[in-house]
Amino acid sequence: MNAPSEGCGPSAQEEVLVSVRPSRRILSLGGYAFDEMDREVARLRDAGIQPIDFGVGDPTIPTPEFIRREAAEAIERRRCSGYPAYVGDRTFRLAAARWMNRRFGLEVDPDSEVTATVGSKEAVFNVHEGFVDPGDLVISPSPGYPPYARGSLFAEGGNRFYPLDARTDFLPDLDSIPSDTARRARIFWICNPFVPKGNIIPPRMLDDLAAYCREYEILLCSDEAYSELYYAEAPRSILQHTRQGVLAFFSLSKRSAMTGYRCGWVAGDSEAISVFRKVKTNIDSGTPTFIQDAAAAALSDETHVEAMRDAYRVKRDLMVSALTAAGFPRCSPEAGLYIWQRVPPGLSGLETARLLAAPDVAVLATPGEWLAEPLEDGRNPGRDYIRFALVPPLDQVEKAARRLEKWKGWR
Repeated sequence: MNAPSEGCGPSAQEEVLVSVRPSRRILSLGGYAFDEMDREVARLRDAGIQPIDFGVGDPTIPTPEFIRREAAEAIERRRCSGYPAYVGDRTFRLAAARWMNRRFGLEVDPDSEVTATVGSKEAVFNVHEGFVDPGDLVISPSPGYPPYARGSLFAEGGNRFYPLDARTDFLPDLDSIPSDTARRARIFWICNPFVPKGNIIPPRMLDDLAAYCREYEILLCSDEAYSELYYAEAPRSILQHTRQGVLAFFSLSKRSAMTGYRCGWVAGDSEAISVFRKVKTNIDSGTPTFIQDAAAAALSDETHVEAMRDAYRVKRDLMVSALTAAGFPRCSPEAGLYIWQRVPPGLSGLETARLLAAPDVAVLATPGEWLAEPLEDGRNPGRDYIRFALVPPLDQVEKAARRLEKWKGWR
């Protein structure tokens, strides 16, 4: 065999450069919205300042002990369980159906109308693959959960946004949606309660939304992951109004402080559930069964949920009082774990968030611009707002409230 000729191919010291070409979908995405906030946190900590972070909506309270205990015991019970069922373990699906009966008075078939999910994010994102073709549209709120629009993008669909702002009383204005947009739409997203504002959709509007989607043959998808975090009246499920052409998305993440467990479910129209199950069998292998066992235990208990609501109510009231004392317009949510705070006149959400991040207050909130998509007229419905996620421990919320009550930095 002849030795390689000199100059043919790279030497051991040379590095072969390979061009990695991202897809058009990835290139179309903006940067990570919280990168700048992460840098601000690092800068303050480097200066010896401990900021109080109300940025990301991830509960800091421990998952209740009885849920953790059930997960530990289930690991042993399921030690030879193998892959989970794609649709979810029937024990969990039955627990979800029973919970929906107690909570909403619904009779849901766990075999044909419920499927387990890996939390709600993967379901919200991936459901588009089952219903959206290139050129179709998805209608979703702005501000809204990013996977509504990103899921459509990855399914090669387009997006149209309806604003959630004071002009519409933070509810969908169906009359403002052009009929040609509705005719091209395959999915219409709502969230009850709407977050980050925390307002609950009135029953009559749920009827109107269902009728609108029936008229245009649009799948109505209702994100109900925050349905148990309310402070007075409990939100209704869209499934209490209709099941045809409807999917409702639920999660244990916020209800039971189980964000890291990744367990939820989708319920609704059996035909739509069947389509979504086909998507899931091609994308993931399901939530581990021992986690589903822990989730089933969580759904059997309401005491810890009531305690959590009480804890969030205390935090909400502290922050609303402090922000009002600081001169902000009063904004008190009906539900959810966020305060969607209108900023002082003459400032944007981004400018206000930067002022609050200054060392003399060091309270971190998310600019509303980062959470809202621009509308077709170029307006960003989040520009005049900042969002506080009520997730820091109570002592940190109390400390933040004291700082805000003394703060006059925007005046």
